[in-house]
Amino acid sequence: MLALLATAELLGMSLWFAGSAVAPQLQARFDLTGGQVAMLTVAVQLGFVIGTALSALLNLADVIPARLLFATAATLGALASAPMAVAGSFAVIIASRFFSGVCLAGVYPPAMKMASTWFRERRGLAVGTVVGALTIGKAVPYLVHAIPNATVIGVTVVCCSGALLAAVLVFSFYRDGPHAFPPRPFSWSLAADVVRSRRWRLATGGYLGHMAELYSYWTWIPAFLAASVAGDAHALTAPSSPAIAVLSFAVIAVGGIGCVWGGWVADRIGRVPLVIRALVISGTCCALIGLSFGRSLWILAPVTIIWGFFIIADSAQFSVLVTESVEPHAVGTALTLQTSLGFLLTTITIQMIPPIVRGAGWPWAFAALAVGPVLGVSSIRRLQR
Repeated sequence: MLALLATAELLGMSLWFAGSAVAPQLQARFDLTGGQVAMLTVAVQLGFVIGTALSALLNLADVIPARLLFATAATLGALASAPMAVAGSFAVIIASRFFSGVCLAGVYPPAMKMASTWFRERRGLAVGTVVGALTIGKAVPYLVHAIPNATVIGVTVVCCSGALLAAVLVFSFYRDGPHAFPPRPFSWSLAADVVRSRRWRLATGGYLGHMAELYSYWTWIPAFLAASVAGDAHALTAPSSPAIAVLSFAVIAVGGIGCVWGGWVADRIGRVPLVIRALVISGTCCALIGLSFGRSLWILAPVTIIWGFFIIADSAQFSVLVTESVEPHAVGTALTLQTSLGFLLTTITIQMIPPIVRGAGWPWAFAALAVGPVLGVSSIRRLQR
């Protein structure tokens, strides 16, 4: 079941960066500004925030069977993403990206809940594997785009086909495990009950610090790499090569290994110690990555890969901490509400990067995001106490 869920997450979440991966073609076609390029990711984030907020308010993850919710959301996500392949205007593409994000709210949190029904003692490793798979899935569009002569249509078709296959796999073969969370009737007050939990608030505080840097990194590291090779410290969209596309895939996809490693370590030393270590290392990379700008790829690649490994290694453990901080009947809503707040924050931090690049250049662009891990460590230390 874990292998099934991991495969489905990898396939389904490939929709996330389908627009960002083909940003160079879309920029050339529609003469986009740096802010409009950012909207290719921000639109998905906003859609996900709206989707998760509605899901939390309506208790969807605790009322609707997770298998049905996942399959329906993945199918609708593929349909929402398909117009990007043939869109004649940038507005249509942004609308497509937004509604894809809304649908993915039914793919990401339910999968973590489903994995948790099969594991208790090793839940950290299980959820880490699922989050690792979706991390690789988010990198897939960059790998497809690295194929010579890859087009917007080709990338879109591959990602949409993957989401449809994910829906079929989960709907046809998934079943809840022996530690299934009890269903409950709909309640308007369930989300408020979750927020009243101090342990939930502290775990979510750490998660927000983590998210402050994560999606800005994933969104802008391909542009950082391309600008570094081009030697232009103020370029938001420098010419990219297949080598940069493959490296962009690698620095995101390596996080999949980081998630599995993080889950394995967390089950042995504790979730809080693992989270603190990952935040410290990723925050340090965030503050110092600018020193590698403009240098050889033999220097740049290892630094970005190390950051990509640790920046996501703790992500699943925030979710596991949430499953352990609320009543069993509220787990789905607690996870959905946590992710909704985290992704709402990313819509701000992603947009922070272009003004910094235009004003101070890429060597300073990511340093401001290091505040997130610092605040995240502070919140998690209070949870530890």
